Amino acid sequence: MADGDERSMLGRAFLLLGSFTSDRPRLAQSELSRRTGLPLPTVHRLCRQLMAHGALERTDDGSYEIGVQLWELGSLAPRAHGLRQVALPYLEDLYEATRENVQLVVREGLEALYIERLSARGAVTVVGRAGGRLPLHASSGGLILLAFGGGELLDAVLAAGLERFTPATITTEHRLRSTLDDIRRTGWVMCREHLNVGTLAVAAPVSRSTGEVVAAVSVVVPAEKDPAPLIPAVRAAARGISRGVA
Repeated sequence: MADGDERSMLGRAFLLLGSFTSDRPRLAQSELSRRTGLPLPTVHRLCRQLMAHGALERTDDGSYEIGVQLWELGSLAPRAHGLRQVALPYLEDLYEATRENVQLVVREGLEALYIERLSARGAVTVVGRAGGRLPLHASSGGLILLAFGGGELLDAVLAAGLERFTPATITTEHRLRSTLDDIRRTGWVMCREHLNVGTLAVAAPVSRSTGEVVAAVSVVVPAEKDPAPLIPAVRAAARGISRGVA
């Protein structure tokens, strides 16, 4: 098979795998065809091949879901796995101190990708989940990553549009730039009901010794809580993780 054909097949396979989301973790072949724009026979062939390699699994109702083999491969990704190993003791300490939602996020494109979450039973309900994604401008961890991501990233986020999730979501360029300036000056951010009504989030950056910000630590609590005690706790956790990041 020619190189071009191989790349085309690989591209179609990733297009199909990218159709699965946290909202739709199970999809039928007809849905995969609609989402990818690929002909149904092509989807059928790709699904069969991906199942053979453990990348897809078939459910009892005939639909498909992501296979365990992809999870095993994904767990080897150094940016997530290595960082998570370093961060977990500090995240656990922060969790014990707050008994709420503690999160570790990295940037993937124009989104914040949650690579770890610790959450107590009865903790305030939040949108994100481990392995899930949220827009950078609307989440506390995302704003941290955006603040230190450079001008090109900010331009791309603005060009994509600032979606509103609650009345408090940042949806104007002026307010976003002002917030990012404050983050760079203080080293933390507090977001009250930016993404979920009834929640308050505090986040701080995780950085390499070079100063490059590679992740963010955040904690999400009920909106009526006083954020003052959370700020030093989150910043201390972020500093601890930063000391262990290569």
